[in-house]
Amino acid sequence: MPATTDSQHGIDLNGLRPDCENCFGLCCVALPFAASSDFAVNKDGGQPCPNLQADFRCNIHKELRQKGFRGCTVYECFGAGQKVSQITFKGNDWRNAPETANHMFKVYPLMQQLHEMLWYLTEALTMEAAKLIYSDLQCALDETERLTHLSPDSLAKLDVAAHRAYVNPLLLRTSELARTKVMRVQLKKNIGRGAHLFGANLRKADLRGADLRGAFLIAADLRDADLRVTDLIGADLRDADLRGADLTGSIFLTQAQINAAKGDTSTKIPNSLTRPAHWQ
Repeated sequence: MPATTDSQHGIDLNGLRPDCENCFGLCCVALPFAASSDFAVNKDGGQPCPNLQADFRCNIHKELRQKGFRGCTVYECFGAGQKVSQITFKGNDWRNAPETANHMFKVYPLMQQLHEMLWYLTEALTMEAAKLIYSDLQCALDETERLTHLSPDSLAKLDVAAHRAYVNPLLLRTSELARTKVMRVQLKKNIGRGAHLFGANLRKADLRGADLRGAFLIAADLRDADLRVTDLIGADLRDADLRGADLTGSIFLTQAQINAAKGDTSTKIPNSLTRPAHWQ
């Protein structure tokens, strides 16, 4: 298991990881999905998934991929589920208190966005290269955490996009400070932020220090690629082949991203993340 605390900054990561035991199956109810390669059936938002049991457990949890629910295996709530269940709504679940259901389902995706920002800010505070802006990052983290403790009514009215606009420049600056420490090779013009690299042949590519923020790397061949200190925030890694790739020290990589990719025992990932069970 990855470390739960960053010893240098005393940051506890437990609250930013899913704790399904203390969640009311919110991702299985609040969110909609459509029949596709990721989901076997259609489901409206607010409608419980047919696989959700009375105890809020999934009855096909160990067979999600085999049963056509791959999308469930790559979703990440960053701990928002238990925050909404146990703190925002004080342990009152939507089945026993149906009058809270619609409100809870509206608040949950907003909380997920706030917790995602907490994850990125927490990571930024562990980067030595970002020490020049530690105070700004800490203020942003404290404010984001404060927002997660608002009342349900206040959360429902919160302008999350505006708060993200406050946080995002700090994350960009963190990325720039970290990547300037890396000796980078000259990259092709089509490799960069938001690049469309669907199925691209990037095998053994030296991508150290590259800005691949929001890049589309769906089904890209990244075998044995060097992605150290590469900014991957928001990059789409669905079915990207990461076998043998080195992602240690990559910037803003999440569990959901590597869960969506292909890898093996030779893939190197940050200590804060867990090697997906489907990687062979």
